[in-house]
This record gives sequence, C-alpha cells and structure tokens, in this order.
Amino acid sequence: MSTLPSCFSALLNTTLALFCLYLPQAMAKTSILTPETPAPLRFFTKGDAVFDLRHPDAPVFFRGMGYSPYRIGENPLKGAAPKDDGRFSQDLSMMKDMGVNYLHVFPRAMPTGFFQALDREDLVYGQDIWLFPYIEDFLNPEYQEIQWKVIKEVIDHTYAVGRPDRLVLFSIGDELQAASVTSTNKMHPDVTEFHGKHVVVTGRNASEVAMAKLMDRAMSYELETYGKRHLYCHTSWTHIGPITDRPDLEVQANDAILPDLGDLACLNIYTYANAVRSSGPGRSTGTSFQGYLEQLAWELQSKPIFITQVGLSTSPIAPKNWVPGFGGHSEEEVAKTFRQIWQDLQKAQGRERFCGLAFFEWQDEWWKSGEDPRDAFRHEKEDPEEWFGLFELGPKNELIPKGNIPKTVQAIFKNPQQMPTSSKSKGSK
Repeated sequence: MSTLPSCFSALLNTTLALFCLYLPQAMAKTSILTPETPAPLRFFTKGDAVFDLRHPDAPVFFRGMGYSPYRIGENPLKGAAPKDDGRFSQDLSMMKDMGVNYLHVFPRAMPTGFFQALDREDLVYGQDIWLFPYIEDFLNPEYQEIQWKVIKEVIDHTYAVGRPDRLVLFSIGDELQAASVTSTNKMHPDVTEFHGKHVVVTGRNASEVAMAKLMDRAMSYELETYGKRHLYCHTSWTHIGPITDRPDLEVQANDAILPDLGDLACLNIYTYANAVRSSGPGRSTGTSFQGYLEQLAWELQSKPIFITQVGLSTSPIAPKNWVPGFGGHSEEEVAKTFRQIWQDLQKAQGRERFCGLAFFEWQDEWWKSGEDPRDAFRHEKEDPEEWFGLFELGPKNELIPKGNIPKTVQAIFKNPQQMPTSSKSKGSK
C-alpha cells in the first residue's frame, strides 16, 4: 500500500476538517423516537411519507386549510373558543366541496359543533398548540410548567370533546421568535441533547431541547392517560432555519431550528419570507419558492415534510421598512401566486418528500395583532395579519369570497392527478 507525501497528507487532512466544519447544520442533528414508542392511533409515518391505517396502500397527501374561525368581536386572548353557532357546518361543507381534506386548527378548544361537522364531512385535522414565543429562556422551569399546562389542556379536550380518530397531529409550539431562540441558546450553551422516554435528540441547541422536552412529556401523558398517541411535530418557520446558508436568516447557523422533532417535519413557508426570497431558482419553474423546497427536501431526508402554512395578505396597506411582501397584495395576485405555489411543489425535485400543504387561512381575523379586546371590532387596513383569509367578513359575519381565490384553491385541490406525492409509493404499518 503506497502512502501520500506528507504535504499531500496534511492538505488532505485540512480539507477534510474544513469539509466537516462546514457541513449543513442539519446533518449534525438527530431526532428519533425510541423503539418502545407505540405507533400512532391512525396516521403513521413510514420513511418519508404519511399513511392512514384505514387506507394503508398509498401515502396520504393533506390538502390543508388553516382554520381559526374567530368572527367579528371574537378573540382567543383569554382562551375563548369560537362561538358554536352553526358556522362550522357551513365552513366545513364549503371546504369539503373545495377539495380540502385536512384542517390545521389554531383555537385550543374547539366546541362540539366543530367536531360534529368533521364527522358529517368526513374530514381530519391537526391541532396547533401555540406556545408563548416571547421569552428569554425556553428552558426556564416555570415557563416549561406553564406551557405544559396548556398542552395538557389541549390533549384532555381532544379526548373529552374532540375526535381522536380524526386527529392527525399535535404541533408543540409554532414560530419561535429569533431573539428568544438566541437568548435561550446563549444561556445554555452546553445543552445539546435530551434523552426522554420517547423523544431523543442529539447535536441540538437549547431551544430545540426545550421543545423536545415538552413534546416528550406530551407524548408520555397521552400514552399513559389514554393508552394511545398521535403524530407529533414542532412547527417552525424559515426565518430561523433550517436552511442556514442564507444572508437574511435571523439567527446564527448554530442557533437555527431544525423542524424534525417528533414524527415529521412541519414548517411554515411563505413565498416572501426570509430565507425563501433569498433562495436560488428552482430547477423547473425558476422561482425562489421552488428553490427553497428543493433544498429543504435535500437537507431533510429522514422524515416527511408538511408545509403547514403558506399564504398572502390582502391588507390595503403594506408595512414599510419591514418584510417586503407582507401585506398589500391584490386578490388577483394572491390567486396567481397560489397557482404558482402549487406548480412549484408539483414540479420540485424531491416533491415526493412532502406530505401536505395548508393554505393560510380560511377567513380574515379581525382580532389580530393587538391585545386590546376592542381590536376584534376593527379591520385595520395597516395590519397584514388581519387579512390572510380566502374570505373577508361582512357586517353580519357572512363569508365574502375574495375574488377568485376560493375558486383557485378549489381548482388546485380537486385535481387528484396533480398531487405531489408519487402514486407509486406504497407502505403499510
């Protein structure tokens, strides 16, 4: 066996060291469920796909809709649920006709009428559990305990009032704030792993460990109390990862969040968002959105990917000196962008790795973004958060279509031949 000259050997060692140093952050991180963890109640993952035990021969693709049906004067600020006044029968019937098969639900305790409507329309849902993201330390024991009580209440409500057999997933936390992530990680530089009863993570940062701890506690509680579990995920957003080679990322690479905690990767991906708009062009459509999807599919090669939010705000006034594209879009522009988003996903390299896409959202929500209850009675032109709906609200809380946006979603979702998931993929429990 021949040997390399010392100079070449030194060069090779240096090159390898640099290569390892600059490997994508995601490659150094692991997240697994212990072998002793039981399979979920109905929906389960196999490889990079999600399957339904009722129809296990082909993977599921979730044609989703973000659903937070707070009408004029209503808000969730004190934990209040939307009124149970017949709106759910109307809304879910319209969604079913639109081709929606999955609702990504934001209120923590939906009333009985919602679940009855789910039964009538034979729809399934995912439960988003928003955790307070504006905190200095996600690992603070008091914070962990307060947020755990929120999670426990949601799980208990699911079994007491909800439809566990129609629930796809629990999402623990949604869009952690960059400043909070950075401060948490700075306070706990040595916290890099967590070995729970079900969730095991290594090579992580403290913010990821904080979410993993809450997820493990939730999964343990559900199994111990009710004898079954659902899919679990943490929903992140592109501003804080997982793709780190972006000039507009809001955290340092070592602080980035990889949204692979639990059973699947859940990520809010907006076309105008940081790290998306700075992406290179996609291979077929040439858009930065497709470029982001393709890189994401390449870097997250262990679990199915769910685009849990994507949408545009039609606010009459767009904010200045903030995120370009956050508000100020015409109805025609939104419909065109939705069609482009669907085409981007259909034609993306690695499209078979995506298990669903949920448009955000069903209707405008007037209560955002203030904490004053009176805000729910004002539809503020300068607040984009209030204008993401496919429908606007009339004076009697009637749903008014925003141009062709609802029909565009219907055209997208009711064409089964255009599902991004490969029809050749098979699987069973």
